[in-house]
Amino acid sequence: MQDETSMDTAACVFLPAAATVMESESIMKDSVFIKRSIIQAPVEDVFEWHERPGALERLTPHWDRMKVVERSGGILPGGRTVLKMQAGPVPFIWVAEHTDYEKPRMFRDMQVKGPFAGWVHTHSFEPAGSDSCVLEDRIDYRLMFNPFGRFFMGKIIRDQLEAIFAFRHRTFAEDMALHYPDRDKPRMTFLISGAGGVIGSVLIPFLTTGGHRVIRLVRDKSLLGSDTAYWNPKSGVMELNGLPPVDAVIHLAGENIGKGAWTDEKKKEIIESRTRGTALIADAVSKLDPPPKTMLTASAIGYYGNRDECILTEDDECGCDFISDVCDRWEQAADSAADKGIRVVHMRIGVALTPRGGALEKLILPFQLGLGGKIGTGGQYMSWVGVDDVAGAVYHILMRDDIHGPVNIVSPNPVTNEEFTRTLSRVLKRPAPFTVPESAINALYGEMGKEVPLSSTRVSPVKLTDTGYRFRHPDLEDALRHLLGKLRFKNHDYHLKEIS
Repeated sequence: MQDETSMDTAACVFLPAAATVMESESIMKDSVFIKRSIIQAPVEDVFEWHERPGALERLTPHWDRMKVVERSGGILPGGRTVLKMQAGPVPFIWVAEHTDYEKPRMFRDMQVKGPFAGWVHTHSFEPAGSDSCVLEDRIDYRLMFNPFGRFFMGKIIRDQLEAIFAFRHRTFAEDMALHYPDRDKPRMTFLISGAGGVIGSVLIPFLTTGGHRVIRLVRDKSLLGSDTAYWNPKSGVMELNGLPPVDAVIHLAGENIGKGAWTDEKKKEIIESRTRGTALIADAVSKLDPPPKTMLTASAIGYYGNRDECILTEDDECGCDFISDVCDRWEQAADSAADKGIRVVHMRIGVALTPRGGALEKLILPFQLGLGGKIGTGGQYMSWVGVDDVAGAVYHILMRDDIHGPVNIVSPNPVTNEEFTRTLSRVLKRPAPFTVPESAINALYGEMGKEVPLSSTRVSPVKLTDTGYRFRHPDLEDALRHLLGKLRFKNHDYHLKEIS
C-alpha cells in the first residue's frame, strides 16, 4: 500500500529492545517478545479472521519454508498443528498445541516439539473504539542450553522475531483493509484451477480468511474431498456435478514457459496447456445452472511482446512474438464464457515476485553469493508485481462488476533490469558486479531467452488504478524487503506509535 495510505491500515510499535526482557538480574528467566498494532477493524472481525482456514498460511512470511503436515481442531483448546520447517539448510518438525481460548479476546498455543526449550504464543485482541482494536502477539520463550544459547543466539532470534512479526502485522492489516469494507456483502464461492501454484497458494488463503469458500480443481482423484472437483484438461474431462452455486471462476493453471528450451514440441505443449484448459473450463462453467457471474483467466504481459521503452496499457495491440501469440490465443479460448453473458477478465500478470517461485527464487542464491548482475545491457524494462498485490488485484477485480476484458496486473513503477539488479543487491547487502552477455543468453536459451529475460515490456496498470486499487507495494525496494524479511522500520512507512 502506498506510503500516504499506510496510516489507514496499521500503527505498529515495538517495545524497547524488541520487547525482549534481558536485564542482567533476570538473565536466567524466560525471554519475552511483544508486538502490538492498531488494526482498523472491530475486535470481533479481527478475531474471526484468525479462526478461518488459511490464517496460518497468510501469516507465514514468504521467505519462510513452511509446510503443514497435519492440522486438527483449529484454534480451540486441543487443536494441534504439525509443521515441517527449515532453519537454513536444516529441516525440523514443529508441533504446536492450542491451550487457551476466549473469544474475542485471546487464544494461546505452545510448542510441544521444536527447536526451543520453551515457547508460548499468546494472541490478544482489545477493542480500541467501535471500529478498531489492538492486536498483540506475545512470545514467551527459552532457548536451548542457556545461558550459552542466549549468549550465542539471543540477538539472532530477536532479529528473526522482529522480521516475522513485522511481516505478520503488516500483511494482516493490509488484508483487513481490503476485506473489512466488504464485510456486509454475501460471502462468495470461487472455483479455482492452479491452486497449488505460486499465485494460487497465496490467493486461496487470502480469500478463505475473508470468509469466502474456495473449491479447488484437482487432477488427482485421490485428492478429492468436500471442497475439490476433478478435471483433466488433456483428456477434456471436467466433473462439476454436485457443486454448490459458484459465483466466480479463477483460472490460473498453465504450462511453465520458462522450464526447458522452446522446441517445437515444447511450444505446442505451452499453447495447448493454456488454450485447451481455458476452453474446457469456459465451456463447462457456461453450462452450470446457474452459471457463475464472473470468470478470471490468467494471461501475461507477454501479450504485448518486446516494445522497448513504449508505455503499454490495456488498449495496446498484441505483439509479434511467440509468447504474444500464446497470450492472444489463451485469452480467446475463454470466448465461449463471454458469449454466455459471463463477465470475463483476462489478467495480464507481470513478473510476480516471491521467494517461493519464479524469477526471484532463481535469483536469490546467486545474489546472496555475490554472483548477481544485470542481463545484457540492463536497459530492458521489467514490469514486476509483488505476489500479495496479485492477490489484492484479483480480489479487487472480483468485487468490481464494472471491470471487463484485459487488466494489467503490474506495479505502477516498472524498472529496468539494471535498476532491479541494483535494488536486489542493496536489499541483500551483496555486490552484483557481473553482466550476463546477450550472446550467452541466446546460446543457452535461444528464442525463450530473447523473449523473456532480454525482452523489454513497460506496462502500466491503468484499469486497476482508474478503478481505485491501491497497491500495497508500488515501490520495488519496499516489495523486496517485505518478501525477503529485510524490512526497515521508518516512521513514514509504518507511522510507529507507542500504545500504552
